[in-house]
Amino acid sequence: MSGNPANIQIALKKATTEMMVLHLLRQKPMYTYEMMNAIEERSGGDIAFNTLYLSIYRLEENGYIREHEKVMSEDNRVRIYFAITDAGSAYFDELVKGYLRYTAALARVLELD
Repeated sequence: MSGNPANIQIALKKATTEMMVLHLLRQKPMYTYEMMNAIEERSGGDIAFNTLYLSIYRLEENGYIREHEKVMSEDNRVRIYFAITDAGSAYFDELVKGYLRYTAALARVLELD
């Protein structure tokens, strides 16, 4: 990944995807496309996803999110809404603690304070 400064954005996005998804689901149950749009909108277009399905499957497999309900859309597509579980909420808290600890340490190393 070195040699191209843009690669840091890719690495950071991969490292924080689960945190973003869990944060959104803490606010309300959402379907995948809705989450993708919310992330893009809230980031001012700086963070965009083609898909979140791998992260969704991983979070669901680990018991951090669950299927909340299935709704038929106007265009006859099934939308699967996901909700965060208690375990997911605890996992989110630990992710945020680790993220804040790491970014604070990085700021010290880079003398950004």
